Amino acid sequence: MKKADVVEFYARLAEANPHPETELEFVNPYTLVVAVALSAQATDAGVNRATRGLFSTVDTPAKMLELGEAGLKEQIKTIGLFNTKAKNVIALSRMLVDEFGGQVPEDRDALERLPGVGRKTANVVMNVAFGAETFAVDTHIFRVGNRTGLARGKTPLAVELKLDKATPQPFRLHAHHWLILHGRYVCKARRPECWRCIVADLCAYKPKTPPPKAAGATPA
Repeated sequence: MKKADVVEFYARLAEANPHPETELEFVNPYTLVVAVALSAQATDAGVNRATRGLFSTVDTPAKMLELGEAGLKEQIKTIGLFNTKAKNVIALSRMLVDEFGGQVPEDRDALERLPGVGRKTANVVMNVAFGAETFAVDTHIFRVGNRTGLARGKTPLAVELKLDKATPQPFRLHAHHWLILHGRYVCKARRPECWRCIVADLCAYKPKTPPPKAAGATPA
């Protein structure tokens, strides 16, 4: 995608949604780390349902350790892979207490040392909690980057690095939220809704999807 098209691409997404936010619910950087870690292979809505009550009382690593692994499992049992995730959350909480004074570090390398926290999770936390210009490449961004031609790559890291290089100011801070939301609600995996896409004319995807036929319509 040409530089001028990249600017126009982001400008349209920004105009449509000037202040994009994560759809995960959290109350502080610690609960954000937990929410993002729980969201792997799960929907944000499902995580929110499970953590809404949890985060109302358990909002620090120390309180999570008091709750314990069994107690946490009971709270998040509706989330996929909850056994493994509960184990990781307790382990990362212990590390935060023992090595970071109960505070979430702002450094990517330190974040990635936490059990259950990979590069994508670290990038989300750095961006949302600390305002860093990072690009958390999930399945939606990976798809949008490759499909549109904005940032093509064979791995999430390759797409991340290309987004970092291609995305100009003033769009860098919110870029990954615009792309996630666009992939989640418009540029869908199985059937992208090209007919209502505000950046369709800038997109490299050739077989643009036509609008669905009205129910009961008869062929011409």
